[in-house]
Amino acid sequence: MEDMRKRLAMLMDSRQWRERYFKMVKEALQDPEVQTFLKQHEADLANDAIDRGTAKIYEFVSERNKIARGELPLAPGYQPKLVVANGLIDVAYEPTDAKVAADEEAKQASLVTSVNMPKDIRDASLDSYDPTDDRLDALLAANRFVLAVVADPKAFHQGLYLSGPFGVGKTYLLGAIANDLASKGGIATTLIHVPTFVVEMKNAIGNNSVLKKIDSVKRAPILMLDDIGAESISPWVRDDVLGIILQYRMQEKMPTLFSSNKSMAELTESLAGTDRGNSEMLKAKRIMERVRFLAKEITVDGENRRNPLAD
Repeated sequence: MEDMRKRLAMLMDSRQWRERYFKMVKEALQDPEVQTFLKQHEADLANDAIDRGTAKIYEFVSERNKIARGELPLAPGYQPKLVVANGLIDVAYEPTDAKVAADEEAKQASLVTSVNMPKDIRDASLDSYDPTDDRLDALLAANRFVLAVVADPKAFHQGLYLSGPFGVGKTYLLGAIANDLASKGGIATTLIHVPTFVVEMKNAIGNNSVLKKIDSVKRAPILMLDDIGAESISPWVRDDVLGIILQYRMQEKMPTLFSSNKSMAELTESLAGTDRGNSEMLKAKRIMERVRFLAKEITVDGENRRNPLAD
C-alpha cells in the first residue's frame, strides 16, 4: 500500500511537472518577440520547426527574462537571440552592450602599460584636461600628436618634452595622450616613471636582467619617460641605459615623449653632472641631441594642482 502511494505521488508530481512545463512552453510561444520572429521567418522554417523547437523557444524566453530581472543567466554577459539553422529554430548568444563596453575598456587598458605611475592617469583624457592659459599650448600640441599618430601610426611623429614645475599636470597629460591613443587608434603606449626605473635598473644588475629590461623599454611602440631629471642620474644610467634606449628610438624613428621639472637646457646641465661637481658636457649633449630629435619642448605652467599650498 505504501509503495502504491509513493508511485501515485511520483505520478502526480510528474504529471504536475509536465502540466507546468506545457504551460510555460505555451506562454513562451505566445511571447510577442517569439511571434514576431516566427512571422518574419515563416518561409525559412520547416513545417515541423515549431514542434521541434519548443525547447529552444522556451530557453530563449527564460534566459531573456532572467536578464531582465537581473538574475544570473546561463551565459553571463551574453543575451539570447532566436535564429534559423537548417530550417529549425535555434538560440544564439550575443554579447550584451555592457559586455561589449567592458571588453572595449579592458582592451584599451591593456594597451597602456604603466610602470610605477600614479593611478589617476588610468582615467586621464584630453577632454578632461583643464585648458588654462598656462597649459593651452601643451594641450593643443597633445591633441595634434594624437591625431597625427592615429592618422598614420607607422610614420615617425616627433613627441613632446613637457617641462614645468611640479604639480602642473605634465604626468596627467602624458596619461591622457596614452589613453586617447588607445581609445582612438588602438595604439599601445608604455609610460615609465624614470626615477623609479633607474632604481630598478640598478637592482637588475644583481640578477643579470639589465639588457632584457632595456630591450623591452626601447622597443615600446610609443614610449613616455615621466619625470626625467627629477633626481640625479649617474653616468652609467645616462650612457648605458638612457643612451642606449634613446639611440635606438632615434635610429628607428619611434615616437617618444618626456616630462620633466627641468627645461632641456637645465637637463643638459644635470646630465653633465655639474650639480655633482663633474663636467661631462659632451656626453650630456649627446643624450640631449637624441632627446631634441625625438621631442619638441613645450612649457607647462600654472598652479600646483597636487599641492595648492606649496610655494
